[in-house]
Formats: sequence, structure tokens, C-alpha cells
Amino acid sequence: MSLDHETPTLSTEPRQFDAEAASAFAGRFLGILNDAAIALLTSIGHQTGLFETLAGLPAATSEQIAHAADLDERYVREWLGGMTTARVVDYNPVAKTYLLPREHAAVLTSAAGASNVGLLMQHISMMGEVEQQIIDKFRHGGGLAYAQYPRFHRNMAETSAAVHDTALLDSILPLAADLPGRLKAGIDVADIGCGRGHAVNLMAGAYPASRFTGYDFSEDAIAAARSEAQDLGLANALFEVLDVAELDIDSGFDAVTAFDAIHDQAHPARVLTIIRRALRPDGVFLMVDIKASSKVEENIGVPWGSYLYAISTFHCMSVSLGLNGEGLGTAWGSQLALSMLADAGFGSTEYNEIDWDPFNAYFVARP
Repeated sequence: MSLDHETPTLSTEPRQFDAEAASAFAGRFLGILNDAAIALLTSIGHQTGLFETLAGLPAATSEQIAHAADLDERYVREWLGGMTTARVVDYNPVAKTYLLPREHAAVLTSAAGASNVGLLMQHISMMGEVEQQIIDKFRHGGGLAYAQYPRFHRNMAETSAAVHDTALLDSILPLAADLPGRLKAGIDVADIGCGRGHAVNLMAGAYPASRFTGYDFSEDAIAAARSEAQDLGLANALFEVLDVAELDIDSGFDAVTAFDAIHDQAHPARVLTIIRRALRPDGVFLMVDIKASSKVEENIGVPWGSYLYAISTFHCMSVSLGLNGEGLGTAWGSQLALSMLADAGFGSTEYNEIDWDPFNAYFVARP
């Protein structure tokens, strides 16, 4: 198993106060403040379509950009100032024009596909929306309900759709070497915590001989999944509103998938045991979840390590605790994941990483 970083040496021994180190630390946090502001501006650029607009324009004035995006010019101009000082957008002070370099557009627009970081920047403002409620939970314990995160679920659907449209059929499913062939021949498949069901509908469209069932306890998400399936004319994709911790099926599926869903569960160990029971003897469980170490010290070198613990605090851990669950957390780690899969009764598990996806680990578990 590789996490692609080195664990730094930690020391908790007291030492003499270092004024220079304190000053450098203060400077670091001012940089963090500025980067957080850039994240919010980037989120706005993604949601308003400004990056897509800029990518389609030559060097243009704020008036031209606002007109093309159908947005208010004064707000666009101020946003452009922030993007210019962040060195995201190039500015010509003589012509008063702005230009999004092609290299930046490749990271911030739909051209980036699954690597569009503009999608992720929305999480900063979404965490801020529940900050006061989370502070209350720090004082009194418990967690928040899924219903308190409506925008988060829409964003996660958008993020996962970008990944699945790019790689689900060609890169992710083949990690279980026999799975594409079996899907083509026709098997029964369940997706656990399917959300808005886009992954299920992609698979159902690609493998019409197989039968797919998506489970999620969000009625809104299931309604969206059913609507997409209907629009695509899929007769082999079904969706059920169900807390997967209550799934009661023995040997009913040849394959089960779970895409970034297990760590959110109130009772993840129970869900893994249920999945194992639901599989037929020759079945396969493909689990995609966050790539991290179960040891905090091994996550220090991960460039987005603090983000993992933040999103867990504000969402993943909290929603589990809100259901009186264990609060496993986003950074439960690959070591614990492998251990829990074994405890659930899986006889063998392959651990995989994909070069273009630094955020997720891929587990192929068999009875």
C-alpha cells in the first residue's frame, strides 16, 4: 500500500521560544487566509460559469466578460481583481483586459473532467454554512442530519459524475478483472449509498444484460436517480429508498459497488457485513473510498490532509454521529478499511490506486 508521502519526525518536547519561528508561523497563516479567500472566489467562478466564459474568450474587458456570462459587471470586475491578484487570470493594465491562460482553463473548466478543482472549492463555503451548528456539537456532542446539507449532496453528485463519466467504465470497473465480462453477460448488481444514481445509470446503459439496484436513504436523491434513468430509457436500473444498514438480502447479488459511501455510514462495520452476506459465493465487492492512512502522523505529508479532517468534522463524521453512529470519519484510512473488510467476512481484498486519482483508494474484495 502506498500513500505517496513521507512521515515527518514529530517531537512534543518543550523548547525555548523562537521568535523567528513565531513570525514565520504568523506569515503562514496569513497565506492560509488569502488562499481560503481564493478558494471562495474560485467556487463562485465555477458556479457562475465565469471560468467557462473566460476560456471561450480572447483577452476581454470586464464589461465584455460580464455580458458574455450574463452577469452583473461590477461584481464580475471585483471577482476578476481577486483572480488577477491570485495569478489565476492575466491582466493587461493598458488595455484593461483579462485572459484565462489555457493551462489554468485546463484545471478549472469542464475540459479538466474529473480533475476540475473548481468543483472541490465549493466545499469551503458549504462547510462555512454549518459552522455554527458544528460548534454547538463540539460543546454538546451529537451530529447534524443529512437534510442540513442539501447543497453538499448536489455538489458530491456533480463531483462523482465528473469522475464516473471519465473513468468508471474504462478504468474503475476493470480493477475487478472479471467484472466487465460478467456485466456484459448479465448479472445482478447493487450500489450502496447510490446518491443520485449516476454511476448506476452509467453501468446500466453500458451493460443492458445486467440488472442494477441502487440503494440510498435520501428520497430526493432516489427521485433524481429515477428521473435520470427514465430520461435515458433504462429498464434495468431500479432504485430504492433504504437505509443500507437495514438491507436484508442473502446471496442476492453477483457484484456490489460503493463509491465513497462507506465512511459516511452510521454503522459502517454492519454495512460491510450486510454487503458480504448479500453477495453470492463467487461475487465481488468494489469499494471506492478516501485514500488516507489510519495513522494521523502518516497524513501530515498529504497536501490535502487537513482538508480531509475538516470535511470529516463538518460533514462525514457529523452525519454519522447525527444518526447515533460510530462517526468513522473521512480519514478512516486504508489500514482500517482492510481490517474491517476482513472482519466482515471477506476472504481476500486487493488494494489499488489509480495514478490520475490521488484522492481515492480502490478495494476489490471477494468472499
